[in-house]
Formats: sequence, structure tokens, C-alpha cells
Amino acid sequence: MAPTEFTTDADWNALYLDGEWVERGDRDEIAVENPATREQVATVPAGTEADVDRAYEAAAAAQSEWADTPADERAAVVRDAVDLLDERRDEILESLAVESGSANPKAFAEWQTAQGMCYHAADLAGALGTETSDSMIPGKENEVERVPEGVVGVISPWNFPFNLSMRAVAPALATGNAVVLKPASATPITGGLLLARIFEEAGLPEGLLNVVTGHGSDVGDRMASHPELDVMAFTGSTEVGKQVAATAAENLALPAMELGGNNPFVVTEDADVDAAVDSAVFGSFLHQGQICISINRHLVHESVYDEYVDKLAERAAELPIGDPRERDNVVGPIIDEGQRDQILEYVERTVEEGATLETGGDHDGLFVEPTVLSDATNDMAAACNEHFGPVAPVVPFADEDEAVELANDTEYGLAAAIHSGDLDRARDLADRIDAGMVHLNDQPVNEEPAIPFGGMKASGLGRYDGEEILNELTTTKWISTQTETREYPF
Repeated sequence: MAPTEFTTDADWNALYLDGEWVERGDRDEIAVENPATREQVATVPAGTEADVDRAYEAAAAAQSEWADTPADERAAVVRDAVDLLDERRDEILESLAVESGSANPKAFAEWQTAQGMCYHAADLAGALGTETSDSMIPGKENEVERVPEGVVGVISPWNFPFNLSMRAVAPALATGNAVVLKPASATPITGGLLLARIFEEAGLPEGLLNVVTGHGSDVGDRMASHPELDVMAFTGSTEVGKQVAATAAENLALPAMELGGNNPFVVTEDADVDAAVDSAVFGSFLHQGQICISINRHLVHESVYDEYVDKLAERAAELPIGDPRERDNVVGPIIDEGQRDQILEYVERTVEEGATLETGGDHDGLFVEPTVLSDATNDMAAACNEHFGPVAPVVPFADEDEAVELANDTEYGLAAAIHSGDLDRARDLADRIDAGMVHLNDQPVNEEPAIPFGGMKASGLGRYDGEEILNELTTTKWISTQTETREYPF
């Protein structure tokens, strides 16, 4: 039973195991809801540990032959997937709007980035070559071969489900690995089953991509602990990521973790305030702030603080809110009630702690108003926590040293951005901020397929994207040949 469409209207009530669409049968089912309307749009199976076992066994059985497949053939499958992304773009965008509450600018950016990930992954297929190296031993020839790790488990989140699944799945397949993918239970279609459909139609051999939908509480431990697992690629919260990494490491599987963030946006006294506000609106309110690299704290020099707050609040209040299927809307719904309530609690606590609510702070169903909080400090609830919502606490600072101290006063180190009229000064500040990615005269919501993506401190382990992804998905194998008789000391 294979879906015939790429939209949520198709029948997705199946797992994808060993090249087959396995109907739900007697498994429980998970309702897929449109967060804008709270209407049920689909159902998917609640996979079991037995399903995870079958997925890993299929992946392990198929992987060796795939690793031996010529690189150009592996790359061709990924490029055919890119063609499908192009042909079915509108359906993919609609599915992202319906399932994940993605307004058009975010949905398009997600589709575009996933497309770029596939192009880059196809190029990586040819990176598994052999290099020679000199030896200190006479008559020895050294070869270092790069080979796939084997079976890659992927647990992806709900906020950018299509892109954040694709950035692991596409390069893993291109470099000769097999994959078991568990998407978030809130976005099982765009984060999982849709990818299965794309690669199936692209001609990927059976068993190389397996998708198990289900609740993390039911199958998450088995995903991370299976003996066939070689790499555990996880994107999500730091709290859960630590557990997943520890479980994977027990079997010596490599954890590749992209985790939480509390990202500072620094505005110096000589910055172009209007340009900074332009960046801030995008970096705080794109996808309702439900992005690990969105702006969490606005750190603004006291000399431009009032101007910045006024302009940011004015812009935030003007943003159109509503169903993301209506193209004029910029701010869509929060993914669910639990996430919404956590955001509103942070706002309420921050006001109780002494901040001023400049705009927003209310909600209509799952639509939370873009919110600006002035007179904030770094230790208030909306600033010290990863609020993951359309909330902008604005914290003043007096000098660069204080700005750096505030920026680094967090367990996280994922992304940051700096607006300044002096790029040399901004570059110096960037070197002092503990973050894996820092953007000058921009905002932190950036990802490029050819550039390494990842953080410091509690924001994760390893890197996605760029050539660095090879360190997660492949390993080296040393083969030496002694061409002359070797003399040994005994």
C-alpha cells in the first residue's frame, strides 16, 4: 500500500520497512493534526520495538551491497530525489503548512534547504576515495580508505521536519550507509513517510531507508540501543539528546547530536538600528520562533536601546497571524498546547520578574502573538530558558565586555549574531562569543549545505552539512602493503 500523493490527503497509515508499505494492522494509531485548525488530517501507525528491529535488520542486510555500489549510481538516486523535490514542490509546501504549521516563507526555505542538502549529498558520494601516504618504514605503501559507517539511525524533530530529516538521510545514503528514520510523532509525514515516498520513487533499492513512525517513549530507546546501529543522528532538546547519546554510546555507536540553543543577538551602539530590527524580526518570529537557531535574547547597547525596543515592538505588532495556508500570513500556530503553555508561562514569569510587556503576550488557540519584552535581564524566564516561541526579551548592556559576558552566560553555544557599524569590531566580538556559528550584520537563522552546522557546550556533538558530515557518516580504514622485505629488530 503506497501513497500516491505527497500531500497530507494521501493515505499514510503505514510504516515503510524493507521497501514495503506495511499497513497498521493491530498496532495503535497516531492522529496527525493540523495545528492551525486542530483538525485531524491523517493517521499513522504507532510503531513498536519489533518494527524497529525489523527496520534495523533490513538496513543491515541491504547496506553492504549498497556500499559496494559505484558512487555515481548512489549519487544518481539522490539526484533523482532532487528532481522529485522540484516536481512536487507545491505538494511538499502544502504538507508542511498543514502538518507543521509552516507559513509560506518558512516552508519554502525548508524545501529549498532540503533541496540544497540533496545536491550536496550527491557530491559527497564521490568523497569515499583512497588516499596514499608516505611511510617511515622502507618499502611500505600506505593507503587510507574512507568507508561508510554502516547503519545510521535518525531521530528528527517536528519544527523543520523535512529539512532536518533530509540533512541526515540524503548524505547517509549517498555515502553508502543504510538508514532507519523515526520522525517526530507530531510530524510523521513530512519528517519521515514523505522521504520514504521520495526515495522509493527515486529508485533507492529496498531496505536502505526504513521509516518507523511512533512515540519516542515507546520506540526511542530501541532506536538508540539497537546492536546494528553504527551512528545515531539526533536533533532535538539537550535533555533528551543526552539520554539518546548515552544509550547509543553503550553500544559504541557514534552520537551525532544537534541540540538546544539560547542564541544571543548583539546590537552595538554604532549599529544601523533599522537594519538590526529587520534582522531581529526575521530571526525571532520566523516559524513562531520554533527554531533551535532563532534569536532567544536581544542584547542591545543602552544608547540605542529605547529606539530598538520601540521599532521592534512596532514591527512585531504588525505581523499578520493566521492559517499558514493563507500566503499573506507570516506567523502560524505553535505546534501543540503543551508548547504554547510553556511559552506563555515564560512570558508571564518574565513580566512578574520585572520586565515590561511592550506588545503581544496573548494567544488565540495555538496562535501566540509576537511578543516583545523590555527591561529584561539575562536571568529572567524568557531569557535564561530556550523559550522556543515568538518571544523577544530585550536586555541592555553598557559595553562590549558586558555584552560578551551576557552572551556567554548560558549552558548553550549553538548560534549567535552581531549587528555593528564596524565589521572589524564585530569580528572581534564573534571570536569572544562561545557559539558554533556566528553571523555578522545578519541574524542566526542560517543553514547552508556546504557549511558545517553545529554548536558548542550543551548544544551538541559533531557537525552536520559541509565536508564535516563525512566525519559522522564515514570512517577511515588503513591498508598498508610491504613491497620490500622488512627487517625486524628481533
